[in-house]
Amino acid sequence: MNAAVSASAEERPAVSRRRMTPGRIDCRFVGSFYELKQLPQDRRQQIAFAGRSNVGKSTLLNRLAGRRKLAKVSATPGKTQSLNFFLVNDGFYFVDLPGYGYARVPKQVKAGWGKLIEDYLLGGDALTGLILLLDCRRDPTAEDYQLMSWLQQRELPVIVVVTKADKLNRDKVRRKVAQVEDQFGVAAVAFSSLSGQGKRELLAAIHDLVSGKL
Repeated sequence: MNAAVSASAEERPAVSRRRMTPGRIDCRFVGSFYELKQLPQDRRQQIAFAGRSNVGKSTLLNRLAGRRKLAKVSATPGKTQSLNFFLVNDGFYFVDLPGYGYARVPKQVKAGWGKLIEDYLLGGDALTGLILLLDCRRDPTAEDYQLMSWLQQRELPVIVVVTKADKLNRDKVRRKVAQVEDQFGVAAVAFSSLSGQGKRELLAAIHDLVSGKL
């Protein structure tokens, strides 16, 4: 079973010549953007990270980069309202998308985020793939299924990550991963930002993604 849903060769952007060594990356914050016209226009590949609010996107990014404060971890779920860009190995971008599904966020703010995310995912060839984060302690929501279905219809490669794996014992984590793989039809990576479990596997999958192997 592949770790991602493959895109057609015609839709893929050019692969960066800068290689990424699995297990180690150099990552720096570029900026927060609230409109598509503000985004970097240098044509580097972009790997987006998406998931419900409080699923652990910021802590996962920090763990991948080996830096505790690279991505800001907010105590208030749903606070991120921008597309946050991080340059990886001077070759491609990680893009932290606003979290979805937090009930206390005002409807008009939700609408704005939804439009921003939709426009971004529909825009340009620079978006190479998406990392979908799911909390190991919770079942996928209708929004998770809707996003995955839409991404598969677009034939955009997706890597599913089951976060907070340290919150359950190994057997329960294995069962959750198997459940997610069955529900979404792609391989899933169990990940713990606390222990680092799954870091090498996820970086290896991202390496394959930007190299055009997925």
